[in-house]
Amino acid sequence: MVKVKIVKQSFLFLLLTSSVLLSSCTTISNWFYDEEELEIRRLKPIEAQFTATEIWSADLGAGIGNFYSKLSPAVAYDKVFAANRQGIVSAYDQATGKKIWSKDFAIHDEEGVTSGISKLWSNGVSAKIAGGISVAYETVFFGTENGEVIALDANTGEQKWITRVKGEVLAAPAIDAGIVLINTGSGFVFALNADSGEEVWSSESDVPPLSLRGVSSPAAVNGGAIIGTATGKLIVNILETGQTAWEQVISAATGVTELERIVDIDSEPLVAAGNVYVISYDGTLAAVELRTGRVIWKREYKSYRRMSLAGSTLYLVDVNSNLYALDSRNGVELWSQGALKQRLLTGVTAVGNYLVAGDKFGYLHWFDQADGKIVARLEVGDDDEDESIYHSPVVDGDTLYTQTRDGKLVAVKTP
Repeated sequence: MVKVKIVKQSFLFLLLTSSVLLSSCTTISNWFYDEEELEIRRLKPIEAQFTATEIWSADLGAGIGNFYSKLSPAVAYDKVFAANRQGIVSAYDQATGKKIWSKDFAIHDEEGVTSGISKLWSNGVSAKIAGGISVAYETVFFGTENGEVIALDANTGEQKWITRVKGEVLAAPAIDAGIVLINTGSGFVFALNADSGEEVWSSESDVPPLSLRGVSSPAAVNGGAIIGTATGKLIVNILETGQTAWEQVISAATGVTELERIVDIDSEPLVAAGNVYVISYDGTLAAVELRTGRVIWKREYKSYRRMSLAGSTLYLVDVNSNLYALDSRNGVELWSQGALKQRLLTGVTAVGNYLVAGDKFGYLHWFDQADGKIVARLEVGDDDEDESIYHSPVVDGDTLYTQTRDGKLVAVKTP
């Protein structure tokens, strides 16, 4: 009897000790955050209309760490292509997530030693892949901060060509009519031959003394090369020759300090129905006629995130993570959603009748397109900023693909 009593007492002691430790851990973990941060981290309950399902996930080997990056997956030819900053580029089966091929572009010295560390234990010197992946003509195109543009066979991963350009490649290439369009941090835009990587033409725009870390992804549509610049201009060049068709000032620098004069257009121009929609960091959203460069309307919204369009409705996320829906024909605001402020919400992507975006705590959120109501959410990270989702999800059908800051590639199905 005594023995049994001792066991029970010991068990109760362990339970009490565990409870105290867990309570202490929770208290200690909360010590790292002030009330404002805790309020941002708290998610209010929602009435979920459906449950999204994670189909598969893959480890990219590494992520982007705390570096700025626009890396996101690309979907084509029944494959999902993804890369990490270190230099690994891989292709996965779209349905199962099984790896098809993988290539390493990290830099290793000839003797297998990098910075005095054996190659066996070293990942090499980072290739600094940052701009994102584009796929066309059964070829994978991407660039690096070292000014390299690389083309790989989409089926085998074998390198087709590599070309060096002047400036960091911080945005995904745009491809059309046999031309690969590259926008760089140095203000240069390069048009490369998609088959050989040879330069077809280049153009240069001014770069202000102070600008955001990043550049606008170019758009190549209807024979035009459409570029947003760090000086707040929208420029359209003839894709074949590089000749300037027109340029339009979207936002002019008017502040006193260099910080107040930041007018970067870092979001990819959105082209639809003969118009270009573009937004600047300092607070100008504009609809511009593609053929002439005439401004149709302007509104005051501040963003560097990718915009999206579904039907005649334009969706954008501002710098404070507020989501807005506007009538694309006249810029009239239809609704707004501010429940996820300060969570570093990505741009939204349309999937079915919903919009989906990620946040810095590893959550995906689904919104009703009609009124912005949050209708579902799914945690694919670990409520940790190392596992944040930092770029708009990529959607194919009812399945979306996204990657986290620590290098997790995830496929999620929307019912």
